[in-house]
This record gives sequence, C-alpha cells and structure tokens, in this order.
Amino acid sequence: MTSKPAAKPARPYFSSGPCAKPPGWEASKLNTESLGRSHRAKIGKSRLQYCIDLMREVLQLPDTHRIGIVPGSDTGAFEMAMWTMLGARGVTALAWESFGEGWVTDAVKQLRLEPKVHRADYGQLPDLDKVDWTDDVLFTWNGTTSGVRVPDGEWIPDDREGLSFADATSAVFAYDIPWDKIDVATFSWQKVLGGEGAHGVLILGPRAVQRLEEYTPAWPLPKVFRLMSKGALAEGVFKGETINTPSMLAVEDAIFALEWAKGLGGLKGLQARSNANAHALDKIVAERAWLSHLAADSGIRSKTSVCLSVEGADADFIKKFAGLLETEGAAYDIAGYRDAPPGLRIWCGATVDTADIEALGPWLDWAFETLNA
Repeated sequence: MTSKPAAKPARPYFSSGPCAKPPGWEASKLNTESLGRSHRAKIGKSRLQYCIDLMREVLQLPDTHRIGIVPGSDTGAFEMAMWTMLGARGVTALAWESFGEGWVTDAVKQLRLEPKVHRADYGQLPDLDKVDWTDDVLFTWNGTTSGVRVPDGEWIPDDREGLSFADATSAVFAYDIPWDKIDVATFSWQKVLGGEGAHGVLILGPRAVQRLEEYTPAWPLPKVFRLMSKGALAEGVFKGETINTPSMLAVEDAIFALEWAKGLGGLKGLQARSNANAHALDKIVAERAWLSHLAADSGIRSKTSVCLSVEGADADFIKKFAGLLETEGAAYDIAGYRDAPPGLRIWCGATVDTADIEALGPWLDWAFETLNA
C-alpha cells in the first residue's frame, strides 16, 4: 500500500458549489458598514449598485445588457427568465446534464409547454447544428454536473428569431461569453467568484427586454419573478433596487471577490487561473491509467467543473474514496453529482490555487490504492 503523501493541498476546497473562497479571504476583510441598515437606504443601494458595476466591468459586459441581483441563486434567476418570457413562441431545450434536464421539467410540467428537447448522455453534447432558432432556446453554457460545455457561441446565429437563454453559472468569469449572442444569462456568485449562495444574477440583452415589454405570459407570476411594473420594465431591479431583501453580507462578500478579480487583471486574470488549474488536472489524468475525463472530447470539456471517471468504480467506491480524502483533510467534496455517473468532480475555477491541484494528484493515488488493496 502506498504511504500517505507528505504534503497536502494548502486549501483542499474543491467543491463545485459553493466553491473555494478567493485566496486571502477572511471575514474580517469584508466591508460591514451596510449591515444593520435598510437595503433601501442610500448606503445599501450604493453598495448594490457598486456590485453591479463591478460585475459589468469584470465581465466586460456591454451597455446594451442590464444586470440585476435577484433571489434564489442561479435557479431563481433562470426560472424568473423562463416564467416571464417563455410562451411567446416555440421552445427548444438542450439537456446533457441534470440542470439542463431541470429546465426541461420546468417547461413541460410547470409551464405546460411542449418543447423540442435535444438530449445527450453525460460526457457528450447534443448536435448543436440541429437547434431550431425560430424557437426560444434554453441551454447550459457549462454543464456543472457533467463537465461538458458548448465550444463557443458560433452555433448561435446573429439573425435568430427566438431568444437565447444561457444558464452560465459555472461559465461566467471563466470563458469569453459573446454577449451579442446572448439574450438572457444567469449565474450565481458561488461559482467562479467563490461567493455565498442564495442570490442570483440575471443579465438581459435588448431583445429580452423587448420580449418583456411586448409579451404577457398566460400564467400568474410570483412577486419575486415580476420584472414589469405598470406596463414598463422595472428598471430599479437593474440599479440595485432588489425585488426582495438581499443579504448585504453576501453582497459585500461578492464585492470582495470582484475587487480581488480586478487585482488579477479582471476577466483575463480569472481565465488564466482557471486554465492553469484545468491544465494541471489534465496532467494528473494523463499520468494515471485508472483515471479519465468523463468528457473525452477536450473541445467541449469544462475548465471549471471537471468530471472524472475512475476505473471500476461504482457509487459506493466513490463515496468511500471521497470520504478517505475528506477524513485526511486532503480534499473536500470531490464526489460527482448524485445524478451523474459515479466519478469525481474537481473544481478548477479561479479561486483554486494551481499548487493545490498539483498536490492533489498523489492523494488520489493513495485513496485509489488504499481502496483496492
């Protein structure tokens, strides 16, 4: 049996959500001046607006697109978009992992629509050339639970008739998103920024705003989904006037991460860290015959939520494998998603240090050989 490696990752936080905090993060470093105050007070609205401005700057988002902080994490943001804009025309939904499949369920069982559904097995991508862009199209830019992403935005036509709805929660801040191709995008701070959960971010392009202004869905809308007020877009939502009460502590946490990102050089700095982490994990996989990528095609393989297959492993083996490493304090939360094929999932987003990915390799060997002894 291989002896335990001498060195452990300094920060063994490899969860795919909530993800590792930015390096150097401490709760004492957060600005707390807005705590205990109304989010409607001048200070609350100014901090919310500052957070929105930072997201725009780091994402390099054009002025044509609005940004709003909404309740319910990425799920709340994406369902808000579905409930307020779908039904005006046909719907096509792409599903190659659990969250994409969840949007299919919402469209069919909750909204009673009849979407065209393009599915693919975990580790693969549907044929994007077969997508009907006369429809509104729902897809995940980066499948968090499958480790599969769309290769780019070239498959989205400029002259599309329908709207593009991108669940981009594990993609933004890690990839170049062609914003002219995206009408609706959603994410949460808990992924590449390493922020706290419960809050979602909704990005609307001009075509999405036009849809909201010209179309009223047939179903009732919960208060937290309402983006229209007296027949006009509720612009305050996109200026820090949130629909419901936000956690200002979570907002300050996001601001910390965004300021950290700016210090790295913004989007390119975040991408460089994610790319370096993914490259380090690729090297670990290439050196081990018992380990492989669930997404065999590197052109559609995630650079953030990387999903791995372990030779001969079933769900029980993976549970024991992840448990061994957690007990040793060498890696936390690396078991694959419950609906995915049994395997490992290792977050390689920007808040993870490459040295910790590199230090993980020997510990994977130790756990594998221990369980197979």
